[in-house]
Amino acid sequence: MARITVEDCIDKFPSRFELVLVASNRARKLYSGENPTVEIDNDKNTVIALREIAGETLTIEQLKNNLIEEYQTNTFSEDEDLNEIEDNSNESQSEKNETQASYLDTDEKQQNDENEDQPLNETSIETSQDNLVNSLDEDKI
Repeated sequence: MARITVEDCIDKFPSRFELVLVASNRARKLYSGENPTVEIDNDKNTVIALREIAGETLTIEQLKNNLIEEYQTNTFSEDEDLNEIEDNSNESQSEKNETQASYLDTDEKQQNDENEDQPLNETSIETSQDNLVNSLDEDKI
């Protein structure tokens, strides 16, 4: 078979981007050991993946679902699992807020204690008149 190009497969997908994502995912699966659905003919995995798409040996929906499952991190068998996770996240958020509040109270107490322990430093403030008087006294000496 002649070499396959993206142009041969573009009519199967609405965008080139989607085609490239699906083809690259299929090529990775072929590399990891899945059996190809077309003859290999000493071709690389990317070419085999494009030939599978062009020949429609795998359905487009199947290829899309494989791509989604590859990147999906959580799968839920029932809505109850989702509700359970939401409930747990709400509980953990309220616990986190309580913990932060207690840390803030502790920090405020520590700052107040530190401020009470520090003595007030009195500094003398010289006015311009004092400076003038002092300079006149020095001139006399």
